[in-house]
Amino acid sequence: MNNIFVYCELTEERTIADVSLELLSKARKLADELGCKVEAIVIGDKTDNLEETLYPYGVDIINYAQDKRLFPYTTLPHFAIVTKLLKEKQAQICLFGATCVGRDLAPRVASLLRCGLTADCTSLEIGSHEDKKAGKVYDKLLYQIRPAFGGNIVATIVNPETRPQMATVREGVMKKEICNPSYKGELQMLNVADYVSESDFCVKVLSREIEQQKINIKSAQIVVIGGYGMASGKDGFKLIHELADTLGGEVGATRAAVDAGMTEHERQVGQTGVTIRPKLCIACGVSGAVQHRAGMEQSSKIISINTDVNAPINSIADYTIIGDAFEIIPKLIKHYKNNTK
Repeated sequence: MNNIFVYCELTEERTIADVSLELLSKARKLADELGCKVEAIVIGDKTDNLEETLYPYGVDIINYAQDKRLFPYTTLPHFAIVTKLLKEKQAQICLFGATCVGRDLAPRVASLLRCGLTADCTSLEIGSHEDKKAGKVYDKLLYQIRPAFGGNIVATIVNPETRPQMATVREGVMKKEICNPSYKGELQMLNVADYVSESDFCVKVLSREIEQQKINIKSAQIVVIGGYGMASGKDGFKLIHELADTLGGEVGATRAAVDAGMTEHERQVGQTGVTIRPKLCIACGVSGAVQHRAGMEQSSKIISINTDVNAPINSIADYTIIGDAFEIIPKLIKHYKNNTK
């Protein structure tokens, strides 16, 4: 069928994970360029409102495998279903979230199907590729774009020979967009026994302890990011927290700030942290290394506060305030409080 497939991961509440919905949004755009359909793969147990959730994102076919033994996730049965389904339907593209589940499942699928896999993509596009040695031109390939060599360059990776073309994408990189609220597709129930053998259920989850995430900056509409430049003053991150609290936002940090012990790792924004897309991002004392910018450059508005007029962060900022953050932030806090009384 040569369609685009998205493995849709389930949350603890048995709802579709945000990263999967982001991938479906992107898959719909790619499918429109390629003239093919979007197919979702959902594997689990008792998932409510499945069709109502997925169809609006432009899903043409939902491939649903339901069995109480398929939730929570274990590797072998999910691996068996995905690989057999992709073979049967001759998928041309398959996308996974770069989560713990996606990073466990996608490489196994790629290995069995003997196809390439690009991890942690930051962009996906359709384009062509010329193999000059073979004298061939390949059209309508998936450009799998990601930072390489420590983020110093951006690599475009193509897989012209084998199918499916596979990639994992981190949460927050793609924009979650409903295609059409009234979009209708088709639900195809998979007979689990046709895809999974009893031996695939050899691993059983006996008990689980679920810890609620205390810090979640991915969904914040306002994020104030502190960089290593905030280390030069006493209790620099207290100012960051105060500004974030005043604006009703969350606190983020660069890797250098986290490595210096200034705040928790869960607040790290960038290539080795989380990716955010807030309406407003205020970068305080942030130099703007490529690795950090990859995690926040999709913010709607970026304000940079920095003493260095040539700091790389200023090149992507919508507004730049040149000056000492330890002097500017208290003024911002005072001004905001005075004008919101």
